[in-house]
Amino acid sequence: MNSVNASFYQNISIIRPEYFFISGLSGIPYSNYYYIFLFVIYFISVIGNSVVLLIIAVDRSLHSPKYIGVFNLALADIGETNALIPNMMNTFLFDSQYISYNACLVNMFFVFLFSSVQSFTLVALAYDRFIAICLPLRYHAIVTNSSMILIFSAIWVFNSSVVASMVSMIPRLSFCESNKIPSYFCDHGPLFRLACNDARYSEFFAYLISALYITLPMVIIVLSYLHIFIALIKITTWEGRLKALKTCVSHLLLVGIFFLPIYCTYISQILIPLTTNARVIGTSLSYAVPPLLNPIIYVFNTAEIKDILRKVCKKRLTPVGGNISK
Repeated sequence: MNSVNASFYQNISIIRPEYFFISGLSGIPYSNYYYIFLFVIYFISVIGNSVVLLIIAVDRSLHSPKYIGVFNLALADIGETNALIPNMMNTFLFDSQYISYNACLVNMFFVFLFSSVQSFTLVALAYDRFIAICLPLRYHAIVTNSSMILIFSAIWVFNSSVVASMVSMIPRLSFCESNKIPSYFCDHGPLFRLACNDARYSEFFAYLISALYITLPMVIIVLSYLHIFIALIKITTWEGRLKALKTCVSHLLLVGIFFLPIYCTYISQILIPLTTNARVIGTSLSYAVPPLLNPIIYVFNTAEIKDILRKVCKKRLTPVGGNISK
């Protein structure tokens, strides 16, 4: 009976605010211009990634394991951009910094889901390059369309489960002191630290998410490229080494663009405690810039996509030329 009463008391003592207040950038003059800049990034990101998705979907020559990965990355980029930036625009440009409790949890889920998929997709693409260079004769037997579809299906299911478990811990928290989130979206860390009851499970998930989607992927990618560089050294000619290395350039750029800003923000926070505004700017750019640059990298560094775009341009220009000649 005492345990029932204790459980009942714990349930009624949980305070859930109707709304959370997203503080974002505060006290900075002309901060609206920064959000306009993010909107420009959003516009270009959506168009660029949509073009990549369309090209891969329409052109059958790109229905290969590597481009299944690129398609998945572009899909995650669009998802993350739409989960994050439009809400920021609504929050700060239209002076609507309140978000309902349930909407906050939904926002948190989708931002973390798409970001985690981006991270694991870069690992899958590293696996593709590892097999292609270290085991070239077995590449087509190991890395098939079916195996890559299975890998990415598992990534979506696993990440959805982990992120959903993380978000499900928030309703256990009681927010009896403040509902002001010192971030630019319903960020998990700043939110669970507002709780005035035991938040150990949320803290565990905060460390788990960091380990799973920031530390572990980078370790796997670094180990993959160590083996790749060892395999490149065994190639007898410099031409062969450069040709093999060239196939990794796009992926290395994607890895650098995604992980370096995140690590720089984390390291800066450890060495020199950042102000809320500095952290908001750093993390928002870390989320917003990769989806902007990823399609640009693949268009300018991938011969297949450049060839397809050239063919499309020629087809559009040919009828015009023909009509003029007549």
